[in-house]
Amino acid sequence: MLAFIQSYPLLLGTCLIFLDLLLWQLIPLERRAWRIVTRLGIFVIFSAVLLAAGMSPLQPPPWADDVARNLIATVLTIGWWLFGARTVTVVFGLLMIARGSHGGRLLQDVVGALIFLAAAVAAAAYVLQLPVKGLLATSGVMAIVIGLALQSTLADVFSGIVLNTTRPYQIGDSISIDGTEGKVVDIDWRATRLITGTGSLAVIPNSVAAKARLLNHSRPADRHGVSISVVVPARIRPKRVFDALEKALQGTSALLPSPAAKVSVKASTLESVEYEASGFIADAAHKTEVRNQLFDLAHRHLEASGVMWNLDLAVTPRSRQRELLDEVRVFRSLSSEERDALSQRMMAVEYLADQVILDVGEQSDHLLVIGSGVVQASIRNGDKRVEAGRMGPAEVLGIEGIMDEDSSFAEFRTLTGCLLYRIDKEQVRSCLAERGEVVQALNKLQRFRLQSRESLLLQKPAAVKKGGFLSWLHK
Repeated sequence: MLAFIQSYPLLLGTCLIFLDLLLWQLIPLERRAWRIVTRLGIFVIFSAVLLAAGMSPLQPPPWADDVARNLIATVLTIGWWLFGARTVTVVFGLLMIARGSHGGRLLQDVVGALIFLAAAVAAAAYVLQLPVKGLLATSGVMAIVIGLALQSTLADVFSGIVLNTTRPYQIGDSISIDGTEGKVVDIDWRATRLITGTGSLAVIPNSVAAKARLLNHSRPADRHGVSISVVVPARIRPKRVFDALEKALQGTSALLPSPAAKVSVKASTLESVEYEASGFIADAAHKTEVRNQLFDLAHRHLEASGVMWNLDLAVTPRSRQRELLDEVRVFRSLSSEERDALSQRMMAVEYLADQVILDVGEQSDHLLVIGSGVVQASIRNGDKRVEAGRMGPAEVLGIEGIMDEDSSFAEFRTLTGCLLYRIDKEQVRSCLAERGEVVQALNKLQRFRLQSRESLLLQKPAAVKKGGFLSWLHK
């Protein structure tokens, strides 16, 4: 066997190299560890073949008189250095993936290039016996010339290395660079590529990204800011606006309790004042939905507090009760005259914060319309109380008992100070007799609330996965 290896080292070495390339393609990418182990094994066998044939990668071939054999040995030893560089490169890539270095492809490429450069220099020094010092000096001069010619490109490359090392963002993050906002899809040698909200591809040079003002909207992963801005006339007292916007923030359960949501003045002029209401949510995917909800809540609560936009002085002002009836969905089928008559029979009643308006199992004698404030609807699940939703201006409660003898299945409690308007249920029943659309609207509202209650009761808590010591240590 040893004599065969010494006689045919080129054939065996070539076969091993082709075998390595073949197995690298045949083994699936998912089994990356097997690919690395196979390459390491073939490299060890290849090294053993060279040593058994009397060749060393650290020395020139010993057969200077035999030109053909010397050439074969030179090719194999140079191939050993390149084969070793490739093996070290793939092992380094596997270690980076094991450490969770997502988005470090550029760093892997740079390290791989340096490893191959070192292997080429070592092969020139040990195998070819070239004057490495003179070669390095010449290459240094050439590097300066090339560096000056490719100054901007090299700046992008080294900035990309810094970005991949410090990792201010990764592939998949939603970021904003100098006003360009999008999702990171790739980070290569020269640039960072983003997919913007309009579906366009934005290519930002790494040197610009490294120097620019950068916002990463994906970090921290469990807390994302959301805010809205509202401009109101300067004649409106700020306290009224603050109270209305704070109720708007309390009107949604999507905002995290900590850090607490807040309202502040963003800018002001002699004609108007801009207010900002901000809070935090747990999932960035719901940011647009929550912002839209906050805008709607802000409009309703500001209107309930008497803040009006585009006020037409030529129009005769109407009472708050009458304005509310235009917003209540179940009464939209009534004519203007019927709403006028119904609004005159609405009685105002005030509730303090954390006061029960209607408890589970009770039946109100009145239909209640929220004029201002936030009301929390909760259902009972055993001994616990589960929040089903939050209600604001122009929403109704106490609809049970109008068309049947059912009682309230939820508890309605004030989260803030509230002003409600009572409508006697006999007045509502008279509307039902004349308007079938009101009956349909009330039935639809009651079915929706019953379905929401059932879905909440059927929800199961998320299963907690038990982890051992190794799981805790990994985290």
